[in-house]
Parts: sequence; C-alpha cells; structure tokens
Amino acid sequence: MDYETVSRLVTRFEENFGGRQGLQCARAPGRVNLIGEHTDYNGGFVMPMAIDRETRVFFRTLDGGPVRLWSENYGEWDEFDLDHIERNEAQRWANYLRGVAHVLQEAGYELRPIEGIVCGDVPIGAGLSSSASVEVAAARAYCAAAGLEPDPKELALLCQRAENRFVGVNCGIMDQFVSVHARREHALMLDCRSLKHELLPLDTSAVRVVVCNTMVHHELGSSAYNARRARCEGAARLLGERVEGIRQLRDVTPAILAEHGGVLDEATLKRARHVVSEDERTIGAAEALRAGDYEAFGRLMNESHESLRRDYEVSCEELDLMVELARKEPGVLGARMVGAGFGGCTVNLVRREDAGRMADAVRAAYRAETGIEPETYQFVAVGGAGVERV
Repeated sequence: MDYETVSRLVTRFEENFGGRQGLQCARAPGRVNLIGEHTDYNGGFVMPMAIDRETRVFFRTLDGGPVRLWSENYGEWDEFDLDHIERNEAQRWANYLRGVAHVLQEAGYELRPIEGIVCGDVPIGAGLSSSASVEVAAARAYCAAAGLEPDPKELALLCQRAENRFVGVNCGIMDQFVSVHARREHALMLDCRSLKHELLPLDTSAVRVVVCNTMVHHELGSSAYNARRARCEGAARLLGERVEGIRQLRDVTPAILAEHGGVLDEATLKRARHVVSEDERTIGAAEALRAGDYEAFGRLMNESHESLRRDYEVSCEELDLMVELARKEPGVLGARMVGAGFGGCTVNLVRREDAGRMADAVRAAYRAETGIEPETYQFVAVGGAGVERV
C-alpha cells in the first residue's frame, strides 16, 4: 500500500476516533499461486508467493465496549460485542472480521475490543486471496491489542477455520498460510497434508510475476469444481483398494497410475492424471527455484496449463487466449491459468525488463480479440503479516 494511501487512512482514523494515541497497524498480503493447482484438496503440494497488495487494519485497543470497525473499501461501519458474535447478514465483508474474533476466542484467546479502519488494495474477485488477507490482518490486530503472540501455524489454521465455519466458504489452508509465513523475495512450497513448508528464492531483480485478469467468470465453475473434487476422492478410493497406503491422490505416483489406472473411467482417469502430474511438476518447480533456473520453472508452468486444459478441463476460451497471447511475447518464460478455472486470471513468469511491455501488449491484444478490457497486475514477492506502531 503506497505512502499516500497510508497517510490518508491515518488521517481518517484521527478524524473518526479523535487522535492517533495508541494507534497500531496490522498488515497481511494477498497471494498468487505460481504452480500446484487443484492439488490442495488432494493432500498435495502448492507453491504460492505473497504479493505486494495487502489489507491493513489501523486500530487502537479499547478498555471496554464493542468492537467498532470502518471499512474504507465498502464505506460502511460494523459494530459487535466480543461476548456475543453473530453473523452480519447485511454486510458480508464484516463476517471475515467477526469470524476471526469468534474462532480466536473459541480457541481460548482472551481478546480486547478495538476500534479501527480496515482497507485493502488486493483486487477483489481476481483469485488473489483478498479474503485471507483480511482474516490474517484482523487476527494480527486482535492479538496485538490483547498482547498475544500465537504460533504462526495455529494463527493460519484459525483464520482458515473462520472462513470455513463462520463465513461458510470451504477454502483450503494455502491462502492463510502464505499470508502468515511468506518472506520477501521468496516463494513458499507447502505440503498441504503435513503443513511442512520451504521458502524458495525468487529473485525479482531477474523476473516479475504478471497476473492477467480475463474479467470473465462462467457459471458452471462451482458445480464443476465439486464434480472434479468428487472424482478425485473416488479415484483415490478405488486405487486405495488395490495399493496399500493410498488415502488421497497425493499418495499416487505416476507409476501406480500407469499400472492401475484401468480401474478408473476415462473422465476420472484424466482428473487423477492431472493431480498426480501436477504434484510432480510442483516438486520439479521447487528444484528449479533452488537452482535459479527460471526457464525450467516457466516450462513447468506451461505444462501445468496444458494439463489443466486437457485433463482437468477447467480452462475456457478466454483463459486459453490469454495464455496464448502471453506466450507470444518476448521475455515470457511461462504462462498458465490460475485458480478454480472457467474464467478469472492467468499467472505469468516474465523477465523483469520485459514485464511492463508484456502486460501492455497482452492487454491490448486481448481487448482487440474479445472486446473486453482486461486488468493486469505486476507483482514482486513480499513478506508475511505483521504489526507496527504508527
């Protein structure tokens, strides 16, 4: 968040709450997943990085009374008592902040009320995890106000629980985990089963990550996601009847799938093949980053898109076009769709000196082909959530 915006929000806090005595600021970044798509709910591997877009909560601890929060993005107030937290059916944004307070207290943390301003510059609806950014920033604010320092992994899990149980969105752990654990100039390799993670160097003096938003969302996304998740679970169950130790597709190797894949129908085999090969690609991508081999990383991103398009069948015409346009541009090392699919964004690894020109060229070519004005975002890898005095 730029200095001008931060200064404006501090002034807004002073106006709303009568001065800045005791003012603190909690911040948490959004994220983009570089590779490892539709592997998380199969117990596999993902590789996100935190991006230089974030949510900030400017807050002050109160001696008593309700929590009072102003959303700069929505232009609305929310107020609630810590000893009686219910969903706010009129203001959906408020439930992310209420839910975090609820699960922290449910886990035994004794919170104190706060007053503050919430503002984020993570693009909403672009698959860049604006919701987890809000949750983690809120959790950091509540804990700092109460003088608490929770274990980072527990904090991420509690934020996920807030989104699952209070907000009602069945997300995985990746978004909250990287928002808490990220490090500047690094991607994060996460084992979604064990939650073991490794920070991997990503030199943004050499490469940039460019996200291109198709600005389309096709209706079948939700039902198709559920169908694919069910097929993955069914595949693991059938293969587990033949090979000991298989609980999820994470446990299936390419050799096992080649030998026993005949027990699966064609569609289920294709879904399983994507997940098994995507885990292999993500492991290979980690090796590429350890070696600083961005060309190899880019090739794996390209293979990921082809697998998502052909085997998982979650791409669409607009995503394929955006990937095709990006790959024509000099300096683009890899391009693929990112997220659930059927619209949304692509993620691209681009040489630093070519990133701005590439984004402009793809935007113009996509607009010419579709008549749709896309958005593009250029990111570097930043560190995880924190709190500072203002």
